[in-house]
Amino acid sequence: MTTNFAPLTIAIGDLVPHPANVRSNSPETYDPENIAHLKASIAVLGLLQPLLVQKLDGKYAVLAGGRRHAALKELIADKASKGFTAKTKVDCRLVPEDCDVTTALSLAENITQAPMNAIDEFEAFARMMEVDGQTPETIAKTFGTTVAAVKGRLRYGLIHPDIRAAARGKVITLDTMKAFAEHPSQEAQREVFEALTKDGGYLQAYTVRQALKSRGVQVSDDIGAFVREDYEARGGAVAADLLEEHSVLEDAALVETILLEKLGAAAEEARMRLGFAWADAMVRYDYATMADYGRVYPGPIEPDEAAQKRINEITAELEKLQLEMEDEGLEDGAYNALYDRVDALEEEARDLQEAYSAEDLARSGVIASWQGGQITLHVGLVRPEDTIKEEGARGSSASPTGEEAPDAGEITYPASLAEDLKTERAMALGAAMALHPEATLDLTLFKLVSDVLASGMSVTQAIKVEARKEYRSHAKMDEIDETSLEQVAEAHDALDLSWLDDTRAPADQFAAFRALEAGEKANLVAFATASTTQSCFARDRQRDSLMHDFEIEIMPDIRAHWTPNAALFNRFKKAWLLKILGEDLGLAQEAVTLASSSKKEIVAFCDKLFADPFATLTDAQRAAVAAWCPPMMQTAGVAFDEAEPAAETPEPDGDIAQAA
Repeated sequence: MTTNFAPLTIAIGDLVPHPANVRSNSPETYDPENIAHLKASIAVLGLLQPLLVQKLDGKYAVLAGGRRHAALKELIADKASKGFTAKTKVDCRLVPEDCDVTTALSLAENITQAPMNAIDEFEAFARMMEVDGQTPETIAKTFGTTVAAVKGRLRYGLIHPDIRAAARGKVITLDTMKAFAEHPSQEAQREVFEALTKDGGYLQAYTVRQALKSRGVQVSDDIGAFVREDYEARGGAVAADLLEEHSVLEDAALVETILLEKLGAAAEEARMRLGFAWADAMVRYDYATMADYGRVYPGPIEPDEAAQKRINEITAELEKLQLEMEDEGLEDGAYNALYDRVDALEEEARDLQEAYSAEDLARSGVIASWQGGQITLHVGLVRPEDTIKEEGARGSSASPTGEEAPDAGEITYPASLAEDLKTERAMALGAAMALHPEATLDLTLFKLVSDVLASGMSVTQAIKVEARKEYRSHAKMDEIDETSLEQVAEAHDALDLSWLDDTRAPADQFAAFRALEAGEKANLVAFATASTTQSCFARDRQRDSLMHDFEIEIMPDIRAHWTPNAALFNRFKKAWLLKILGEDLGLAQEAVTLASSSKKEIVAFCDKLFADPFATLTDAQRAAVAAWCPPMMQTAGVAFDEAEPAAETPEPDGDIAQAA
């Protein structure tokens, strides 16, 4: 076998594929999109590595370098490329015609080239900019890629040298090294790196990102974007990144100051507009911290003539919008715009029919916080020192019986949490009703005919037969358990809505509806009834025996439709969570262990426990976890003070309460 192949130059037009090329059976390898970067590199730098060719039937067949050959042909076809024609000659090396290892040669070139080390690649890009004076734009042109992709590589190549050296030496992983690029300042990177490695601990990308967050706020963060204009106007330092969205507002204290000022201004504007006594602001609204606050709510009022006129206008517009939203051909953007309009109109209508009392306004206020990338107002809050303890006082944080508030270790439910749990319970009940169409159809028809034909009070106030959906509000709608919502969505998707055609006259729609099978009608009526069901808590047999028994029948266990999650546990005090773990769930040892942990860690533990009960649980503990819910969410019909624990649990160690 000849090991030295003679060099020669050959016109591109005289080159053809070689049948022994190992990539010949993978034509996708030569697709234009797969060789774009190679084409760009050859256009700028020329052919850096000669082609390996062999003479076959008077032509020069490319044995190794098929992708380079394909890129050269693309350059000839590209009229925008200069200097490449069929007559342009390129460097090649000639394999003798009698060589009997042509396949081995082709394979050797393709598999013996070691892939470039990622860190070497990042640093090479950085050197091209720092030493060679190239720009991200010229580098992108050279390699046939996007400017954003080049900037991404450059950012990693510009990470502090000590950190790159640690990654090269396998002290940290490549992903951990990349995490340091979250802050463009090498000095900040170095300080965080030294702080996190001083005790010899294992460094993780997540830990790095969390540590860098304390060094500033990225301009792409919702808070960063919100305060940036004012921040820069006050001379706040900005660490510029090659990718603008990764630039950092370095003065975190100034960022928070500006944010609190903006939140305070929003709270004050709401206070003046609504008539509250005070206004305050906090960056994050901590439901556990606010558990001691009371809350007042507006009560119904009789609208005056002008207000009633506006309510009638809103009602008419809502009916029109509802018809528009039922158009199945409506695009998502248009549907969302209509939804937002409906939401705004319903809120306006409620404001016209509700108002706070003068007494409540005199002792309550509003807090503005930052949630979900926007200012959120929490209205009607009553500070602990202003909370009225007298029996029956509106908005009081005292118990419904007028007794003194319980001690800090006893689990109570603030008004805001109670209202939101009512909403979640109604959603779960709605899902159960939609999944039991026959029973729900019977209930609906019975309610309808009984209210019309029977004398005396309505058989139940829990459902309304008014052909209007029940509005449900929740302070943290984006964080609730979505099981019931998914069940209702599945039930909706299974409905036969072929009869509901707005292009038909009502009489024709009714005829199509009557032609449906009985089971389909039951599904439709059940879904509609479920949508109108009001928020509620465990039923009192004396007040509503019908719904009391009906709920037990279709929803004996609310946990089939609802799972406690972090959003709920975040609104409990730490002591409450430990009490639930130790007393309700029988996890006394875990409660003792967690007593020294932060509330955030306890919430995460509870969230994981309920999402996927641990394999190490005993049968009794597993049963307790599967059945637990706040007393007011129970659906077995027992009164709060009669509720039995879900499972027998040992007395918790005294250390729990002490540590809590």
